[in-house]
Amino acid sequence: MKIVECVPNISEGRDRAKIDAVTSVIEKVKGVKLLDVDPGEATNRTVITFIGDPEGIAEAAFQVVKKAAEVIDMRTHKGAHPRMGATDVCPFVPVSGVTMEDCAEIARKVGKRIGDELGIGVYLYEEAASKPEWRNLANVRKGEYEGLAERFKDDTWKPDFGPASFNPTAGATAVGAREFLVAYNVNLNTRDRKIAQDIALDIREAGRAKRDKKGNIVRDEEGKAIKESGLFTHVKAVGWVIEEYGRAQISINFTNYKITPIHKVFDECCKQAERRGVRVTGSELVGLIPRKAMLAAGRYYLNKMGKCIGVPESELIHIAVLSLGLSDLYPFKPEEKIVEAFVEKEGKLEGMKLKDYFDELSTDSPAPGGGSAAAVSGAQAAALISMVANLTQGKRGYEDYWEDMERVATCAQNLKDELNASIDRDTDAFNALMAASRLPKKSNEEKAARAKALEEATINAIEVPLSVIRNMVKAMDLAMVAADKGNRNSISDVSTAAAQARAAAEGARDNVMINVPGLTDKKRGKAFLDESTRLLAEVRKAADEVTAKVHKALEENLR
Repeated sequence: MKIVECVPNISEGRDRAKIDAVTSVIEKVKGVKLLDVDPGEATNRTVITFIGDPEGIAEAAFQVVKKAAEVIDMRTHKGAHPRMGATDVCPFVPVSGVTMEDCAEIARKVGKRIGDELGIGVYLYEEAASKPEWRNLANVRKGEYEGLAERFKDDTWKPDFGPASFNPTAGATAVGAREFLVAYNVNLNTRDRKIAQDIALDIREAGRAKRDKKGNIVRDEEGKAIKESGLFTHVKAVGWVIEEYGRAQISINFTNYKITPIHKVFDECCKQAERRGVRVTGSELVGLIPRKAMLAAGRYYLNKMGKCIGVPESELIHIAVLSLGLSDLYPFKPEEKIVEAFVEKEGKLEGMKLKDYFDELSTDSPAPGGGSAAAVSGAQAAALISMVANLTQGKRGYEDYWEDMERVATCAQNLKDELNASIDRDTDAFNALMAASRLPKKSNEEKAARAKALEEATINAIEVPLSVIRNMVKAMDLAMVAADKGNRNSISDVSTAAAQARAAAEGARDNVMINVPGLTDKKRGKAFLDESTRLLAEVRKAADEVTAKVHKALEENLR
């Protein structure tokens, strides 16, 4: 899934009617889900969080800025937080299936539209910044709203988009791209805030004041305290006491969880607590977290246990929750805390119960059909291969193969997930092809547009089953290793996987063949056919070899 988070901050935190007017536009955009609205009275500012696909998120972000400019008048705005516009900042955050550069491009696209259509000056910041000095938001916002009129007189402050003139009601907006911010608390079995703060000083990037042998703070020539950096970069932390929970917490913000993962910091907090005679009882996630962070934690702790990491994502998340003690204060619910879980999959085949899927497959509807069924067979093949590898890794008598089996299990899990997604992709491709065929064709322009849409939809309808065959070649490579080195007590599952892989490849190739005639590019069609024929032959040959290996082993067991 391609998922982007957007966190615009608008300069209104007291008038609920205006806040609601701004957030209402988000829920009207297809493919976008509003997650949180957090108004602050003292700051007179509201932080809005929503997620969606790249196209939907770009549209929703623009509509937020547009509506905020309509209902907020910066000439009367007062608040404790720095600000320079009705929509002060609008950052885009990569969550899943997108890169930081993708988000920077969305920022540039939305920023240009804001400038062109709304007449608001836009400054790009952080990862989307057009100049180094504008990466830091504090520099971009220097002088705030009150300083904008004077700023626009200086050519060096010409905005990236929009007019270089003062917009008195809307001000200016900073649009950018940044990493996901994870807010996280580590719980201690004490009410002593000083202990929590002491640990926070050790782990945070800013560190603590340097002291001499007598314990005095070391200062520079200007009298400022010299700092010693903490243990982790991209970490902000402070210690406090939450009376509601009756304990002290180390409150942590991860500004880049990919560089400094939460599990490494949690383990260090445990060590630091032990040194001070207290212990960590668990942790708490404030707000949401990307699935990648949880999966990384799950793999980390399984590795520490000496267990195979080639397990389903649900198990990795379960291990992460247990290891981090995320249910220490209240039950941790992945469906409410993991960002990707908020993306609805209504009507998706992969989320159906088996009975419901088979019922849907058996109706007179042409989709889902053989292509989706082929993907199901392929997913089953990959799942069986991973199962055999997991039953081998860590098993006595197979020590020489543990490393190979962990690789097989992990690769097979990835294949299983990709094939699982192909179940829906094949149906979506067929539906897109049907939609293209129903496009109007009265004028020459309509005929050309229809022909282009049909060609693109046909290519996609071929690419999906072709990807299934490609994945079956990879699956059979893994099956070969499992047949040679896998647990002998589970060897029959490898031949079952080979049979499923053969069925998947056979069915997928038929779906390639039935769609190729619809291509106007016959040269490309022939290339698709040639590749599918070659790959199918590889799968058949490998399946025969794997089956022969398994049957030989089974026959030896009968003697």
